[in-house]
Amino acid sequence: MKLTSRQTTTKTLADLYRALDNGRAVTITYTDKHGVTTIRTVEPFEISTTSKGEIRVHAMCRLAHAEDPTDAERAFTVSRISEYTVHRMAFVLTRPKPTTYERPAPAPADDAHALFFYELARDKDDADYTPRTLIQTDATLAA
Repeated sequence: MKLTSRQTTTKTLADLYRALDNGRAVTITYTDKHGVTTIRTVEPFEISTTSKGEIRVHAMCRLAHAEDPTDAERAFTVSRISEYTVHRMAFVLTRPKPTTYERPAPAPADDAHALFFYELARDKDDADYTPRTLIQTDATLAA
């Protein structure tokens, strides 16, 4: 077991990359954003960086797979991993198929009304919203 507090992030990343390249499972002690610490065995398949500069390990989680086989893909922030062990055992879970990037249509630059509906269409929760003009006598708006 290696403690991440006793080594550099570069060393931790090198070990995780080596596990990813060799197809080796890794057991991690991970503390989530709510402060809950769990021990998980994961099968890393990608390492990425967030827009805030945090390094994340994308992996198939064996604990999550045991609970729900369709929802085993997880992402773990390297700074929240306190301990890890790289095993000699190979991967056993099926990695998800990579998705392709679909470039969105360009935003309209000449019409504010069209731009408004373009932005609403990008947000799936508000796609059915249409703006209303508020009238003071409208009784349906009374609280």
